[in-house]
Amino acid sequence: METNYELELAYRCIENTDSHLFLTGRAGTGKTTFLHYLKEHSTKRMVVLAPTGIAAINAGGVTIHSFFQLPFAPYIPEAEYKMSKEFKYGKEKINIIRSLNLIVIDEISMVRADLLDAVDMLLRRYRQNNTPFGGVQLLMIGDVQQLAPVAKKEDKQLLSPYYSTLYFFGSHALKQTSYITIELKQVYRQKESLFLDLLNVVRSKEVDEKTLQLLNSRCIQPDEKSANVRLTTHNYQADEINNKFLRKLKTRSYEFKAEISGLFPESSYPTDELLILKKGAQVMFLKNAQGPIKKYYNGKIGVITSIDENHIEVCCQGEEEAFEVEPEEWTNTKYVLNKATKEISEQVEGSFRQYPLRLAWAITIHKSQGLTFDNVIIDVAAAFAHGQVYVALSRCRTLNGLILSSPIHAKGIIKDSQVDAFTRYMEQHQPDEHRLEAMEKQYYFSMIKEQFSFEKLYQLLQQLQSFSVKHLLKEYPQMNEKIAEVSADAETRLLSVAKQFEGQYTKLFRQAEDVYQDETLHARINAAANYFINYLISNFVPLNEMLDIEIDNIETEEQYKNVFNAFALELRIKLQTLSHCLEQKFSLQEYMRICSEQQIQKADIRKVSKVVGKKAVADMMYPELYEHLKEWRKMKASELNVRAYKICPNRALLAIANMQPQNEKELLEVPHVGKKTMQYYGNEILEIVLEFARNS
Repeated sequence: METNYELELAYRCIENTDSHLFLTGRAGTGKTTFLHYLKEHSTKRMVVLAPTGIAAINAGGVTIHSFFQLPFAPYIPEAEYKMSKEFKYGKEKINIIRSLNLIVIDEISMVRADLLDAVDMLLRRYRQNNTPFGGVQLLMIGDVQQLAPVAKKEDKQLLSPYYSTLYFFGSHALKQTSYITIELKQVYRQKESLFLDLLNVVRSKEVDEKTLQLLNSRCIQPDEKSANVRLTTHNYQADEINNKFLRKLKTRSYEFKAEISGLFPESSYPTDELLILKKGAQVMFLKNAQGPIKKYYNGKIGVITSIDENHIEVCCQGEEEAFEVEPEEWTNTKYVLNKATKEISEQVEGSFRQYPLRLAWAITIHKSQGLTFDNVIIDVAAAFAHGQVYVALSRCRTLNGLILSSPIHAKGIIKDSQVDAFTRYMEQHQPDEHRLEAMEKQYYFSMIKEQFSFEKLYQLLQQLQSFSVKHLLKEYPQMNEKIAEVSADAETRLLSVAKQFEGQYTKLFRQAEDVYQDETLHARINAAANYFINYLISNFVPLNEMLDIEIDNIETEEQYKNVFNAFALELRIKLQTLSHCLEQKFSLQEYMRICSEQQIQKADIRKVSKVVGKKAVADMMYPELYEHLKEWRKMKASELNVRAYKICPNRALLAIANMQPQNEKELLEVPHVGKKTMQYYGNEILEIVLEFARNS
């Protein structure tokens, strides 16, 4: 990170801005290494996704389809996608989605535009945010010069009226954003300047006769003693070669069956479930060795020197001693919320335990993406897609380690005009130091502005007032009066003051040399936080507790709860984040952490009293009596297995608590108390009221 300028820019872009980022670069430039660093050090709440099971396992994440429970059918932007079974998420998944700051998508070149738009649709829906991707930042990692997205012929026909390209950059949602790109320049995999120049030419599809001559000079007979791996364009070719070489060996076959537990899709198996190996077989390691002594790494080639039912020994090229290989475990994970820390963590759904080996006389180019080899035999005579030749060539560390089974022709290096156009776009959208600093400052300012904006809270209060006047005026007259009082007061003492403060901190922000440490700016922020938190505690918190009411009509209650819950959540976020501003300088990371945690705790959303304040009851002269009556009704409803309002409507309980009837005649005069209520429950109700009166 400290010695790579582009990687440092990328990290700052993710940590200190909300801009979407496409991180690209030639093969071997450290894209995967950056991802692992980000997972370990970033303060943002993130999930890591990938288009295929194998890519997801390698990236330490899950597939896009499994995380969002998406069907494999194409997504049509104009179609109406209702809340079908696939899109009905559980409470935990919704909480994860709502609390996310960042979604990382690895191997983005293989992600189709319609899949990205399906993700956008679901994020907007479940985050209740109509900005692109529901306001979540995207980090897209990959190289458009490598493997392209796959679509069946009928899917292409279905999507062609809606998309000019199926590459991820054709996404309608992505086009609505001003995402930036950073291209990593430093290559770690190859060190030879001649080979690097050759790969760059192939990657850019600017192949001339001189390049072809140099490439085809590697059409030589392979040294049978070298541990070569053959890269093919199709699965059947790799299988045929591996089976052919395995049959040639006269040694005994041994079978090793994988131990699979829990949920682990077959499409994500890192190697064969039934691994058939022999002494002398050429194998490739599929995992990095654990522990301090790294005997092998993902992509290392070796030969089995000793094998029986219980052990395997492998000797790698250039090494004198063989070593014993132990079974390794891969996990299929899902993202869950840690209830103790409120952090997003990975939970293992299933495991796959097997020797980290596969036959390696041949593998497909598709499966080789992300791997590195010392010696490769490449067969790209049947290349059929953009990027295949480049991916195959770039798997090798050196030109001398590369062998072609047949000559490469210019027509085999397939050019894609859409990729070329996008490459030109990328070159124009790479930030320099000056632009990144401006982006960081702008994001910091926007978060301060969001902290001290109360428009959303006020709008939700207006919605509650409108709903209450329409549906609850007769039942809760005092509550309606209180909403109107707070609403009128908030216009001058909340919104107007916030507007004045915006002008003050905007001016101070522009004048500050260092906005993150400027004492004058942060002292003013601290003073403002003190004012607003006291105002909310004095006015909005008591109102919030008064608004926590019960409504007998199911449909009306659901509509009311939706608005009330949104109001209570926004109020709680403001109280928590303003409290943070009282204790220290405004911190971007701390502000985002608090907002995310409050989203997760949405289940306890009514409990603003956990922050400050004490519960009060709406329109209540004798709240204790009302609570006694509610407890009795709850117990009675449970005994009879009916909804509580069937015993006695809530408005009747309110009236009984306020009027305190002393006999049957007075009880019948209470509004909303009918003859049936009197007949079945009159004596019990009167007993509760009289007992309360005696003890008061």
